[in-house]
Amino acid sequence: MHLECLGTTGLTLFTSEGHEIEVWELAAPSAEQLSSWARSFRQNYCLDEDVDRLRAGTGLSRADYLINLVFPDESMKPGPSIRAGDFAELLISDYVEMLGYWVPRGKYAEKASRNESVKGIDILGFRHQGVAPDPEDALLAFEVKAQLTGVEYAGKLQVAIDDSSKDFYLRRGTTLNALKRRLIDRSRFDEADAVSRFQNPTDNPYRYKSGAALVVTGTAYDQVGISLSSVMHHNNKQDISLLVVKGENLMDLVHHLYRAAANEA
Repeated sequence: MHLECLGTTGLTLFTSEGHEIEVWELAAPSAEQLSSWARSFRQNYCLDEDVDRLRAGTGLSRADYLINLVFPDESMKPGPSIRAGDFAELLISDYVEMLGYWVPRGKYAEKASRNESVKGIDILGFRHQGVAPDPEDALLAFEVKAQLTGVEYAGKLQVAIDDSSKDFYLRRGTTLNALKRRLIDRSRFDEADAVSRFQNPTDNPYRYKSGAALVVTGTAYDQVGISLSSVMHHNNKQDISLLVVKGENLMDLVHHLYRAAANEA
């Protein structure tokens, strides 16, 4: 339901060499949409079916357990920036699923510390055409940056592009392996097998697609600054998608979403 708030503006920007940058907008959700969003958002950190067992022995309510032991801190640094980053990654994960990819979830539930980001490629989306490997199968690797406060654009789309370039050679294999181990640990063997299909592109080729996204609050949205971004030195510049999602008062929305996710557990 919350994806009803996310839509294209119809505006396309261009990088310095003429590569397209799609611009989408996130509207403020209604109370009903926020509640639905909070429910699905919470599952990325702690499944509802597990929360009572996990909080057992702590003396904490469901809400207090999530706020104090699971979700990034609302005010103590670096908690707010981790919240912003997680929110942006999860929003773009939803976007990638809208494109028809399978996006595995669960890495946020396995943080050693709630106030840290997860290492590796931000988002992996898988599209498998059939039972046997097909060259038209696709792996989409997205890097996401957030700027949810401030009044001056900080060049973060370029940072996402540069990080995405590193994924092509350096991070793909390790991130796929970590994901597969996570799935096996959870006895999700069919999904682990689906990941296996993408681990040997030499013998089983597929299309590798890159993505770089910026989620930015309205006060920092700068069309000119964003258009100064470049994919010239990207290792996969022939197959990279660039996306900007803008919205008003996004950090306030983030805090409202985390509060709802805790209080409605």
